[in-house]
Order: sequence, then C-alpha cells, then structure tokens
Amino acid sequence: MRAIKAKTDVVVDLSELSWADASLMLDFVMLARRLRAQERTMALRDAQPQIVALIELVGLDRLPGVRIERSTPRGAPAARAPALA
Repeated sequence: MRAIKAKTDVVVDLSELSWADASLMLDFVMLARRLRAQERTMALRDAQPQIVALIELVGLDRLPGVRIERSTPRGAPAARAPALA
C-alpha cells in the first residue's frame, strides 16, 4: 500500500529475497501499471540471480517504467580508492 501511495518513483530492495513465485510477479506488474498511470517508475534493486531469472521469464523487466538495478555481485571485490603516499 505504501508503494501505491508513494509520491515519487518506487525502489523495491530485493537483496534479501531468495524465493518468489508468480503471484509476487503479478503484484509487481499491477504496481508498475498503477505507477505508470501516475507517471512514475519502479526499480527492482539487487535481486538475486534466480529472482532476476523469474522477472525476465514473466517479462516484468520489459514493462514500460520498470527497470532492474544490479549492484556489485556478492563476493566480488569492491572498487578501492587509490592509496595515498
């Protein structure tokens, strides 16, 4: 409900979601449609590979106003600032 009532674009943090089914994807589709009608977008952030695969399977990533945001993969070395001498 908070996402539907939001006055700005919506970012959904999926970083801790390890399992989902089609009913969640349908909820995201409905949310994306409502947001698009209000000229807002939805970002799905940091989804694990199996969740990204489900998002792509159902075509959620192809809906207007929906974007997938990926950060550095877990376990990958983070970029480091150069050491000062």
